[in-house]
Amino acid sequence: MTLLHRRLVKAELNDLVATAPAVFVQLTDEHRASLSSRFRAVSVPGHRRLEAWGVERAGRSGSTFRWSPSTARRVLGNASLRRMASQPASVRDAVRDELGDQMLRATSGYSRSGSLSHWLASAPHPVIGLVTAEAVNWATQLQEISQWLEGPWEVPASDAYYDVAAARTTLRARRDLVIRSQETRTIVRVRSGSPGKSAGPGLRADLTIEALADHEGVAPVRYIGLWPEAGVCLSVDGTMTDLRSGARDLVRTAVAQRRHSALKAA
Repeated sequence: MTLLHRRLVKAELNDLVATAPAVFVQLTDEHRASLSSRFRAVSVPGHRRLEAWGVERAGRSGSTFRWSPSTARRVLGNASLRRMASQPASVRDAVRDELGDQMLRATSGYSRSGSLSHWLASAPHPVIGLVTAEAVNWATQLQEISQWLEGPWEVPASDAYYDVAAARTTLRARRDLVIRSQETRTIVRVRSGSPGKSAGPGLRADLTIEALADHEGVAPVRYIGLWPEAGVCLSVDGTMTDLRSGARDLVRTAVAQRRHSALKAA
């Protein structure tokens, strides 16, 4: 695996972007069909969702997801920074506007049960205060990172999702900033805490999912993971070797999840 380790400083981050491979790799329909058949061989009774976190935990299930100030901060913070790119404002004002739009969506009946909008609309005022503070901190952090970048960047409208054909499986890759250069792109993903021993395979899984989610199968030339609290950058290159390894890691995670589920049921 082409895993690079750097300190999280402006010069090192820009060097990772500037030295990314100049030629991209492209997945074909044969690659997609092969992945689909491997996932279909790992049958599950319902629908499953896989992402880098599951790969890093070797398929072990964590606590059930629920909305909270810490789980809402990234969605709101990224949307606020994206809003600021088109409507200049302070970070706090952008977060408040985004919160207002989310709540309006719920009161207008355009949000489904369990969505962030639905949760925010029923949250008490003290919780909304905590949500605002967390989102402001996240947006401020991401804004500072984006200001380091010497090339043009954008905040994607969503994470990358790929539904594996006939396998009842959805793959999700986190992405916070996209840096484009002619025909290539580099992805930046931000995480809390510090990277563990399996952070590299997690980045590789994100790389593979991002390539699958692209309608032409074009892989990013480099996927960069940032851990601001630890001051660390890690990156993997979009090579065919790493894409294939990322696909194998995702299938292995599905196998491990099925095994853990069987043990719990026994």
